[in-house]
This record gives sequence, C-alpha cells and structure tokens, in this order.
Amino acid sequence: MELREVLSPWNHGVQAAVEGVEVGRARRAADEQTSSRGTSEDDDDDDESGREVTTGRVVLFILHTATRYKHYVVGESSSSFSAVPYLLAVPSKILFYPWTLICATFVEQNIVTLLINGATMFYGGKYLERAWGSREFGKFILVLALASNLSMVLLYLTTAAIRGKPEIAMKGIGGGIAVQSSFLVAFKQLVPEHTVTILRGLVKIRVKHFPAIFLLLNFIGALFLGTDVAFHLSWLGLLISWTFLRFYKYQPDLSGTSTSGRGIKGDASDTFAFACFFPDAIQPPINFVAERIFAILVAVRICTPFSAEDVASGNEQVLARGEAGLPSLLNNSVRGTPRSGKREEAERRRALALKALHLRL
Repeated sequence: MELREVLSPWNHGVQAAVEGVEVGRARRAADEQTSSRGTSEDDDDDDESGREVTTGRVVLFILHTATRYKHYVVGESSSSFSAVPYLLAVPSKILFYPWTLICATFVEQNIVTLLINGATMFYGGKYLERAWGSREFGKFILVLALASNLSMVLLYLTTAAIRGKPEIAMKGIGGGIAVQSSFLVAFKQLVPEHTVTILRGLVKIRVKHFPAIFLLLNFIGALFLGTDVAFHLSWLGLLISWTFLRFYKYQPDLSGTSTSGRGIKGDASDTFAFACFFPDAIQPPINFVAERIFAILVAVRICTPFSAEDVASGNEQVLARGEAGLPSLLNNSVRGTPRSGKREEAERRRALALKALHLRL
C-alpha cells in the first residue's frame, strides 16, 4: 500500500476541518455584521423614541406655562405659579381630571427641571429600553406614573383632612422626580458596581449609592426650599419601582435556571434587598423594619414570600448580569466597553454575592 493511500483519509479529514473553520468564520462574520446592523437600527429606534418623549415634555411644559400665565393675567389666580388642574394632579380636583394621574409625571413647572428630567428620560430611558425592551419599559413608566401620583393625591387629601387645611389639597403634583428615583433603582439592579467618575476623576461614586444620595438631596431641598412634593415623589418613586422590580417584573433569565418562557418573576437576590439601598451602618435597623412590614404584607396576601430556590436563582442572576457585559451607563454599546472594566465589575458583583451568601449562612 502506497503512502498516499495511507494518508488519504487523514488529508480528507484535514481538508474538511479547514473547510469547517472557514465556514464558521464566514458565519461569525455574517452574524457580527447582522448584529452590528441590528444594533445600529436599535440605536436609531431608541434615539427616535427618546426624541419623541423629549418633544412631548417640551410641548407640555409650554402648554402648562402658557395656561398658568393666562389664568394669572385674567385674574383667576393671585399667583403666576398657580397649578393648572387639567395638566397637574391637584388632589381636590382629581375626580374632574383623572388623566392627570398619568400625564402629570411629564409636566415640568420650570425650565431647570425640564432640562434635568428631559435628559434623565432621554439617556436613562434609552438605556433601560435597550436592557428591557420597549414594552417592558413602557409598562414600568405607566405603573410608576399612575401609582406615584395616586399615592400623592391620597396622601395630600388625608393630610388636608387631618390638619384641617384645605389649601394642602390644592397643591399641584407633577414632574419627573419619581421617574428619576425609579431609574436609579433600576440602575442599582442592573449595574450596581458600575463606577461613575465626576470632575475628571476627583469624585468616584458607585451606582448603588445613587438612590440614597438622591433621597438625601431631596430631603435637604424640602427643609430649606420647601420642595415637599419633590421629596415625597422621590420616596414614592423608590418604593414603587423597587416593589415592582422586586416582586412583579419578569427578568430575562441570564443564568439558565428558569423553566418559564417569560423568565424569572421578580428579583429575590440578597443584593437587591431594600436595606441595601442605604449605607452599611444603618442597614440593620432598616432591614428589621422592612422584614416586619414584609411579614404583614405576606399575611394579607399582597406579597408572596421568596423560597430558598428563588433567592439562590436571584443571586445567580446577579452574577450572570455581571458576566453578560450589560451596556455601561455612559456608553450603550457593549462592544465599546473595555474588557478590563467589565472584568472588574464582574469580580465586584461576584464578591458582593458571596458576601451576601456568607451573611445568610
């Protein structure tokens, strides 16, 4: 038997392997091109939807300002800063203008808050829309707007009745403070260990600390500037968004532990517990109170307790999100994120999850 005949099967195998590698490379190149094209199209869609929301907020601001000024000029109110009940949620008139329970969230009363909340909705909304999808993001905003404004109306009506001051129920409730607070909660869930650098590296803050800082700033504003509406909205935004994300919203299954086609309901991870939104020094008392409130909610069947499997699955989701390379807050492209940064963030997530597991044990 000649050497050529002996080596013939081997040569055919090598040739087939080479052809397989080339086909695989071609397929990967095609997939990357398709993915790049899809990402570009998604970016265009996100930009378009963001521009539409921003334009809508500007239109509502102009309409509210013009209507408020008209009421002042014709003498219907003694102040040019009076509330417009068919754009803002006014507790005493909410039965006549029920649509304000939703639209009031997108109405700003001055140019400064318009710019701040407009930027928040555009950039933060674009990030969350890419992470969750347009439908889930829209559902999140709708639940937040309706629940926060309805809670504010009930709170101010009750306060006015108890204190005997009907003018409290005449306050206009509106603005995107609740949206800002809810976005920070969502960022805390998705990228808690991401570090935001301010002033060219002089100040570095991790995303997980933003909710507590935001509440503190609104508390200071309520004390010295009288912005009690913004303070209450910031708390309601945190509580409502955390409750929705913790117990009700379906999360994409990144760890492969779910058997449901809709993903995992809620987020039972230890790192997303309510006490983890605050500094370590005050977490024990907050956790004590939160557990007692949760026990009451479970007793009245508003909430369902998490099982050990739910908690373990939630902790695996935290690790999987870190390893999946979610888009950074300042750069929505996964490919544009440095590998070292993603690796460090994944390591911080893993260490945090292990610490939480150690505390539970």
